[in-house]
This record gives sequence, structure tokens and C-alpha cells, in this order.
Amino acid sequence: MENERRRSPRYPFAAKAEITADNPGAFAAANVSELSLRGCRLDIKNPFPLNVPMTVKISAAGELFESKAKIIYLQPGIGAGVSFLAIEPKSRAVLRRWLDAAGKSAKQTV
Repeated sequence: MENERRRSPRYPFAAKAEITADNPGAFAAANVSELSLRGCRLDIKNPFPLNVPMTVKISAAGELFESKAKIIYLQPGIGAGVSFLAIEPKSRAVLRRWLDAAGKSAKQTV
């Protein structure tokens, strides 16, 4: 992996995601392959364009995370990087639990 500068650690994570553009309400399903406190990587063949305001819902381990978000980078035909913009406290708690578990899992595989 190339040496990148990140503001928060990114962990491998497997989950389903639903993304809905805020306007005009386009919908897509995707798989989450990486997760961090500030965003995620979506494996999706036809992502929304850069910076389109959207809502992302991620479900895993019987819990649901929801946030306003935007796509910050694209890899056409492969996926997209998403930045979380506004996370409610309940969703932030879910995200922290997932990241704690992913971090512990990552330490065990090293």
C-alpha cells in the first residue's frame, strides 16, 4: 500500500450501503470495503458525480449508520471515496463501535 497521509485510520470493513442523492433523489446500492471516522470506500460501478450532496446508510452487525455525505474521489467502474459531513450522535456511536471492532481485528491479524 502506498504511503498516504490520513486524518483518521481506515480499516477494512464489509457492509451494505444505500446512497440517495439529495437532489433529484437518485438511489444506488453499494458495498462498503473500507471505513474510517471521516468516510468510507464504496465498491460501486456507477457512482454519483463528485461533490453531489447525498445521504449514505450503512448496515452491518444488526446496526444502521446514516450520514449526509459527498463523493470526494472516483475510480470509474470500481468505486468511490465518500466523506461523511453530518453525523447524528446515535450514528456516531454506531460508527465508533464498528471502528473499535475493526481496529481490534486489524491488530490481531498483524
